Amino acid sequence: MKRYVLGIDQSTQGTKALLFDREGALLCRTDLPHEQIIDERGWVEHNPDEIYKNTIQAVKNLVEKAGIDKEEIAVLGISNQRETAMVWDRKTGLPVYNAVVWQCARGEKICERLAQDPAVPEMVRQRTGLQLSPYFSAAKIAWVLENVEGAREKNEAGTLGCGTMDSWLVYKLTKGERFQTDYSNASRTQLFNIRTLSWDPDICRLFGVNPDCLAQVTDSDGDFGVTDFEGFLDTPIPICGVLGDSHGALFGQGCLEKGMIKTTYGTGSSIMMNIGDTPVFSDLGVVTSLAWSMGGKVNYVLEGNINYTGAVITWLQKDLKLIESAGETESLAKSANPADKTYLVPAFTGLGAPYWDSNATAVICGITRTTGQAEVVRAGLDCIAYQITDIVRAMSQASGIPIAELRVDGGPTRNGYLMQFQSDMLGIPVQIPDAEELSGIGAAYAAGLSAGIYDKEIFGRMKRRAYQPEMEAAVREEKYAGWKKAVGMVLTKSAAE
Repeated sequence: MKRYVLGIDQSTQGTKALLFDREGALLCRTDLPHEQIIDERGWVEHNPDEIYKNTIQAVKNLVEKAGIDKEEIAVLGISNQRETAMVWDRKTGLPVYNAVVWQCARGEKICERLAQDPAVPEMVRQRTGLQLSPYFSAAKIAWVLENVEGAREKNEAGTLGCGTMDSWLVYKLTKGERFQTDYSNASRTQLFNIRTLSWDPDICRLFGVNPDCLAQVTDSDGDFGVTDFEGFLDTPIPICGVLGDSHGALFGQGCLEKGMIKTTYGTGSSIMMNIGDTPVFSDLGVVTSLAWSMGGKVNYVLEGNINYTGAVITWLQKDLKLIESAGETESLAKSANPADKTYLVPAFTGLGAPYWDSNATAVICGITRTTGQAEVVRAGLDCIAYQITDIVRAMSQASGIPIAELRVDGGPTRNGYLMQFQSDMLGIPVQIPDAEELSGIGAAYAAGLSAGIYDKEIFGRMKRRAYQPEMEAAVREEKYAGWKKAVGMVLTKSAAE
């Protein structure tokens, strides 16, 4: 039997190729970044052809770096940045426009137009589990259809591919033979009915999307065709694991039981709680999605998404130039004046969960004459933990389930100050696995399980270390109250408290 499982994690900042052995251990990884195309309006795009070429090259680089026989690769799993919207011509295989990135709020006016009918937002929420918002793929796809010459006509003819990054990669990797997505990604488009488990014709009509242009929805551990990576492999391998990145991390973290919760710290953050096989709909600002469908059985999640977490550190570095590298933030935060009460609310492109205010703008408040570099940097780290605390509290209340621990992953988890502050603000342990790349691990594990290479015991092999809460409850609540007051300064409409 072949020795390796391949994972591709196509994320916001770049594309990673990951190599796993038969025990599920990560042996090697390679990365290729892609351009962040940002205009003066703050609209964010990616070049989908660049991403596909990087995917092929990252795999080639991985095989060379690992020094393996490429014919020993058995199977491929893919995790991907979610909500980023792709529209391409299925006749030519060419994009009709750049990928519109999940951070981009250009669909705001479309959502505002739909919300003029007061029945629409609740209908959308009851069917898709999601707040009507430009955050999700539907409004981004609608923007392309309304603004790109010829797109509307091709949509009406049913010749477009409208979807998320996974469906684009599957389409390209299979040379156009497969146009598929999985349940996790479908549930984040705001076009998928999570009750009927099908594309919703009424909601598609609202956004002007022809259902014939949407991908076939497949189990997350299902059959997505085969690929040889543009002839790089002599024998094509099956693609049999596809998950949105946060769902991949939930799966990779072993959060397979009801009540288990994880946070992925990336450019933004996804907080996701497994709620079992029955959906829970909440008016507390968190949304309901599908975790995955494995072996024909779906699991649901509560989820909250934050636009700017790791991206705050990037802003401190590249725009404010307060730091030269992300690694400096920990020591600076620890050196800050404990009495300083500076708060940063990073609403650079509005606020996501649990506030859902796309018109909110960022603020730094509580500054005094003694506030300096260290205090502002600490506020940047603190706002990451505060935003996640907002969502974890809402999830516990919505589900009625006390949360015993938070499992975390992503680059910022290496920051000891941030992890301790996160544990302190939640008042529960924060568990960090000894493995990184949980999104890619989840997709690779799903593929390996589907192919019979792995069994469920693989989840028990992951070691973890914990941060325990140390802050007094009264101090915690005082700090959190200050955060809520700061958020109140930027909100432009009624939002969940």
